[in-house]
Amino acid sequence: MAVFLLGVGAACCLGLGFVLQQRAAARAPLADFLSFRLLLDLIRMPDWLLGIAFFVSGLVLGAVALAYGEVSLVEPLTATNLLFAMALSRWLTKQPLGWSGWGGVALLALGVTAFIVAGRPSGGSGPAGPLRHWLVFGIVAGLALLLTIRSRRLPPSSEAALLALAAGLLYGLQDALTRVCGQIIRDHGIPPLFVHWQPYGIAVLGLTGLLLVQSAFETAPLRMSLPSLTAAQPLAGIACGVGFLGDRLRVTPGALAWEAAGLAAVVIGIILLGRHPAMPTGVTERQPVGASRIN
Repeated sequence: MAVFLLGVGAACCLGLGFVLQQRAAARAPLADFLSFRLLLDLIRMPDWLLGIAFFVSGLVLGAVALAYGEVSLVEPLTATNLLFAMALSRWLTKQPLGWSGWGGVALLALGVTAFIVAGRPSGGSGPAGPLRHWLVFGIVAGLALLLTIRSRRLPPSSEAALLALAAGLLYGLQDALTRVCGQIIRDHGIPPLFVHWQPYGIAVLGLTGLLLVQSAFETAPLRMSLPSLTAAQPLAGIACGVGFLGDRLRVTPGALAWEAAGLAAVVIGIILLGRHPAMPTGVTERQPVGASRIN
């Protein structure tokens, strides 16, 4: 129950943070697209800083959840961040949910429930060997790199979707490494953590993912990027959890069918919610850097 509450709390903070970050990033100069100068511009916007505060709070809650629960359990819970993003967006825009909004809510909630109940995520015998570890890590990171390169040749809406998809894959890797760091702290304490590479990998993945997300938020409305981000992160995290962290899911035919159906429902629900009219559409006229108005 504690892991469940921590995961949902992390989702709440992440969802609120994403909405506030996008509303600020939409006002940033396009000249800073995919440049770390973008972060320097955004740090001058109070509403972006508030969004980052929510985002960091979500990461902390998620890290605590990952320290005590399997990645394949925590990731589906954090995917519900879109429900909280939708709630804030609906309050800001006064848009009714309608059938697509309620359908997305139902599919996302039922999909997460079906996956967790059917899969019964649990810890396994231990992490996989180095070869399998680096193979899974390399595939996910390589796919994120290819998506980032490919995005530069597409229209803004598609570009934002691919950048957010790449960021979601990196965040899934980050969550897997966070789980490893939590295990190191639990077994050996904090000081030995810094002789391992994982905390430094978390910092690199987090900063790179943040740049990709803010660039996606800057170039197109939230509905173009948040569904990709929200769908990719749990899928990558589950792949890493099962692939090299030793997480186990039930593999009976019936359980696999329900797990697949649950993940499909999660993805469809995310798409329905992410493309709902209540989601911020961005701005058509860029305001000066440093503006802090939230409307």
